[in-house]
Amino acid sequence: MEALRLILLYVHLIGFALLLGGAIAQYISGKLRINAAMLWGAVIQLLSGTGLAAPLRDGDEPDPAKLVVKFLIALAIFVMVFFSRKRDEVNRGHFLAIVGLTLVNAAVAVFWR
Repeated sequence: MEALRLILLYVHLIGFALLLGGAIAQYISGKLRINAAMLWGAVIQLLSGTGLAAPLRDGDEPDPAKLVVKFLIALAIFVMVFFSRKRDEVNRGHFLAIVGLTLVNAAVAVFWR
C-alpha cells in the first residue's frame, strides 16, 4: 500500500506543477487565461488528492480537518479553472486567486501537522 500512496503523491505533485507552472506561464505571457496545463493540473490535483485521503496507511492517518480543508480548496480551484477555461481573458483578481489558492493548498499540506 505504501507504493500506491507514493505513486499517488508523485501524481499529485505533477498536478501541482502543471497548475502552478501553467499559471506562471500565462502570467508571464501577459494574457491571463486558463490554459490546458492549468485545467489538467486542477483535475489531477483533485483526483489524486482524493485518492491520497483514502486510508492507505497503518494508523498514520492525516487529520480529517486538514483533509476537508485541502479538499474544499482544491474543489474551489477546480471550479474557478473549469468555468473560466473558455474565456478569452480572465479577470486579474480571479486569476491571482487561483494562484493564491494553489499556494495556500500547498502550504496546508506542508505546514499542517
